[in-house]
Amino acid sequence: MSGVVLVTGGTGKTGRRVAEQLLAAGSEVRVASRGGPHPFDWTDSDTWAAALDGVSAAYLVGPPRGGDASAAMIAFVQAAMARGARRFVLLSGSPMPEGGPGAGQTHRWLRENAADWAVLRPSWFMQNFSEALHLETIRDEGAIYSAAEDGRVPFISADDIAACAVAALTGPAALNRDFILTGPEPISYDTAARHISDAAGRPIVHRRISAEDLAARHQAAGAPAPLAQMLGIMDVMIAGGAEDRTTECVRDLTGRAPTGFDTFAQANGALWAATPAKS
Repeated sequence: MSGVVLVTGGTGKTGRRVAEQLLAAGSEVRVASRGGPHPFDWTDSDTWAAALDGVSAAYLVGPPRGGDASAAMIAFVQAAMARGARRFVLLSGSPMPEGGPGAGQTHRWLRENAADWAVLRPSWFMQNFSEALHLETIRDEGAIYSAAEDGRVPFISADDIAACAVAALTGPAALNRDFILTGPEPISYDTAARHISDAAGRPIVHRRISAEDLAARHQAAGAPAPLAQMLGIMDVMIAGGAEDRTTECVRDLTGRAPTGFDTFAQANGALWAATPAKS
């Protein structure tokens, strides 16, 4: 598909990778974020017109701080359609079905109203261990905290998610469906800790805590209370087997197998190899 591809959330885990891969493939890309050259805010419709000028396709990533942004996202897609945009690829999540909370509402609206759309529903990101969430406790405490117990997760690389997004944004035909994106195998947090230990060359343990304690940790780290509580609930769902599955969607979209957790860990071992120097 020709024309400008708009990448919202363009400085986030998947957005920046989507932009990089689109540029590498020769696409014309516009990165939209609050602090970028095209200031963009989901809650400020005055920022939308400049972001949408000349856009033919858009990668949609909701605000990073949680909450239900579906009304704003739907209004934005309507504005994009009115300006000639035709294709929309929404980042949702594996626990978020069509019509459910959050991105699920935007998912349903796209299916009912858009002629050319796709929804990506990835499982938990491998990069949660290397860029956010677990990185600080791995470095400082040699520990990963979860309420997932023995539940298994098919962790997926953000690079693979981005490759799927690029395929959906630039492919020749409308996909008009959702894709549950997973890594090649589901693993427990105990197994993830062993892979990270091997890569880091020092012991990293999985500490099992309650959902309430996990939510409190997230809130103490700055997450809004509703988001912190939701993360705790999601770990309980993992403990119950909600994420214990794999799909072929990465291969279907990109033509290649997804990255394995051991490969991811070996590539990032230096991040976890030692605690930060004390001043």
